[in-house]
Amino acid sequence: MSSKQKKSAGAAGAGKPGGKVGWTPATLSEFDGVRYLHLDSIWVQGAMRIRKPQQLELEYVQRMMAWMLWRESAELREGRAVQLGLGAAALTRFCHKVLRMQTTAVEINPTVISACRAWFHLPEDDVRLTVLNDDAQRWVMDPAHLQTVQVLNVDLYDHDAASPVLDDEAFYAACRGVLVDGGLMTVNLFGRDASFARSAARIARVFGGDQVWSLAPTKEGNTIVVAARGVQVPERDVLEQRAAHIEALVDLPARKWLRLVRPLPAQVLDQL
Repeated sequence: MSSKQKKSAGAAGAGKPGGKVGWTPATLSEFDGVRYLHLDSIWVQGAMRIRKPQQLELEYVQRMMAWMLWRESAELREGRAVQLGLGAAALTRFCHKVLRMQTTAVEINPTVISACRAWFHLPEDDVRLTVLNDDAQRWVMDPAHLQTVQVLNVDLYDHDAASPVLDDEAFYAACRGVLVDGGLMTVNLFGRDASFARSAARIARVFGGDQVWSLAPTKEGNTIVVAARGVQVPERDVLEQRAAHIEALVDLPARKWLRLVRPLPAQVLDQL
């Protein structure tokens, strides 16, 4: 695993058609006890520590769980979690196995699903897990899914990892539409500041500037945006209690997330 590969933690998601089979093939590599998923390139699409498959290995993937700070502790495990973009199935495994939530993953590239089942401990579907080989935009725009989701994780990058595959206001409006009142979405944005500002502004125009926050970027360049549908943010002491509860429950650095959360920057709000 080269340093470029380690620092290029992007996201798996809607694969682009390419090659004879029609989809960019999923491949893997291993380094220092960690298995990495690629889409036939050096870009890291996801990772799993082989001896701890339920652990969230990549920092940006851990931060995709920051939605937990915005939910009441008693309701943390309730409802349905949906991942748009399977990656190495880390979030799907975590929501299904650790939080034991009703979990749905939507992945357009069938080779990613096969790779996750063969190499990344993704279980077969059961009463709480559904993995769909489908297009994320089609899924969120299906009227059958309106207001059926408590938690939505959006991580949609192709093999180039240059910008999100789905990144316009119509898509984010459909994402908001599948959320119940009080529902939460986290989005991985990977790239330059200008790219982040454009994407964050699109999200804020749909959700409202007072319902969108971001975490400080990881050293690899991933910035996680949290967007809510009608969430009332509690006082700081309540957030600190929630963070302590999360750390005790699932061993994620929630108090660190709380220090990293910030309102959207001025260059984003100026575009609203």
